[in-house]
Amino acid sequence: MSSSFLSRAQKPLASFRSGTGIYSSFLLPRTKRRQHQLSPQMHSLFTSYHIFSLPSPFLSSRRFPFFRNISVSTGSMTMCGSLTMKSSYEEAVSSLSSLITSNRRTGASNLEDRFKLMFHYLKMLDLDDQVSKLKVIHVAGTKGKGSTCTFAESILRCYGFRTGLFTSPHLMDVRERFRIDGVEISEEKFVKYFWWCWKRLQEKTDDKIPMPTYFRFLALLAFKIFSAEKVDVAVLEVGLGGKYDATNVVEAPIVCGISSLGYDHMDILGSTLREIARAKAGIFKKGVAAYTVPQPAEAMSALEHRASELGIFPEVVQPLDEASLNGQPLGLQGEHQLINAALAVALVRTWLQKTGHGDLISLDGNNKGPLSAQVIKGLTTASLQGRAQIVQLQDEDISPSSLVFYLDGAHTPESMEICARWFSHAVKEENQQKPLKDCRQLLVFNCMSVRDPELLLPRLFSACAQQGVQFCKAMFVPNQSQYNKLGSNTALPPQPQKADLTWQLTLQKVWEELLHSDKGESSSVFRSLPEAVNCIKEMARQNKSIRFQVLVTGSLHLVGDILRLIKK
Repeated sequence: MSSSFLSRAQKPLASFRSGTGIYSSFLLPRTKRRQHQLSPQMHSLFTSYHIFSLPSPFLSSRRFPFFRNISVSTGSMTMCGSLTMKSSYEEAVSSLSSLITSNRRTGASNLEDRFKLMFHYLKMLDLDDQVSKLKVIHVAGTKGKGSTCTFAESILRCYGFRTGLFTSPHLMDVRERFRIDGVEISEEKFVKYFWWCWKRLQEKTDDKIPMPTYFRFLALLAFKIFSAEKVDVAVLEVGLGGKYDATNVVEAPIVCGISSLGYDHMDILGSTLREIARAKAGIFKKGVAAYTVPQPAEAMSALEHRASELGIFPEVVQPLDEASLNGQPLGLQGEHQLINAALAVALVRTWLQKTGHGDLISLDGNNKGPLSAQVIKGLTTASLQGRAQIVQLQDEDISPSSLVFYLDGAHTPESMEICARWFSHAVKEENQQKPLKDCRQLLVFNCMSVRDPELLLPRLFSACAQQGVQFCKAMFVPNQSQYNKLGSNTALPPQPQKADLTWQLTLQKVWEELLHSDKGESSSVFRSLPEAVNCIKEMARQNKSIRFQVLVTGSLHLVGDILRLIKK
């Protein structure tokens, strides 16, 4: 489009006839006014893209009917269709991805220095006062902290409170991390709040105080979203550790919780449970109630020591009694969720008491006794993708019951064993309810190279074997995340890129040593995840009398990647 046309387009348009391509205009001087026939391409350009700006009094859906489906900002009005909104969202996602650094986070002093920058960022965004007013539930831990946060948010939403939930990581779309009343934030609002934060930080940061790193920016964005959306409660899941986590700028939460502790991120948090627990206990605050699930003695000692320094005592919760749910299953599957649910109930109970709503819930100090209808509903309707999730493949050539995916992002030795027990129980239950001639279990696995497969795979293999579950085939694949955007419009390459499969071959070797078998008989390495999924689909098509039950585990990134593929 020529610049002269654009300059003329700044002049007011008199009217449009939607869908015809005929436009009466004031683009030309009054003496030469005429009707213009626009080409289909030009008509599409007018109705779909940001072309020009007009003073706000000029635009109305009554005067210009085709504007009804066009979003318009106030002031100098910007016209943009759905494609422009999508483009703006992708631009935001692209800018966000520029904050990802490949540098490995090392050294406590470096973490402390970076953490202190968070307070500068809050001031730059004028959020310091607003963050102090948020009524926060703060949860750290190695395993179960996301589930605990999900349960707590669901319960409080069932009580009628406006909730904000910040969790990580996301599986398919970065907006999953920000939920208002249980629903991920819309693209429109994400774009609005993202650029609000981004532009201010771009203007005020410099060499001394650089732009925040990826997760720190997301935490700042969460604080902006929850403040602007006026939530009654903000439930925050710690990203990594606790003491120096970006979420720990909340200096006076209502209540804190610690989920199960184990060995993870040892290069950052320390190599012993004592060191890891002390880092997690960094979210404890003086005068703020704290809860923990039962922990190994070494970890519990560290939690209690830090708590005593602050003059508080962390209360230990016990697993929820299944009978208290009136025969209904928890929304998140797995026996291990009973302890996460108990921690969530304790956190909610204290939040209600501290915020003046203690009359809404009645439990004794051990979380025993009857649960209210709201608590039961919250616990039984909670949902979280990628954790003990069962997905039946929707494919016209394959019966839904013939190919079932069991997804769990377990990536520590302890969680791997829990995942194996859940999978074994789930497949047995399904096979009893829907009998077929034959059922076969497959494994799709990958883990990050910082994990030790000799700790993960044996726990998975042994726990399944103890339950009588044997995998007929294990498939080791690279994640597709290297191709993914942070948004939802993921486009995988049409042909598998040449990949370094050294790590996948290492995983296969560990697996074959467990089975004492030769490569190719019980395991395979695939160049890409789509290749593996297509292979599984073909197996199901050719063996219609067999139910294939596929466990996907080892990495939340892997789980997110496979969800993109099988939910298309």
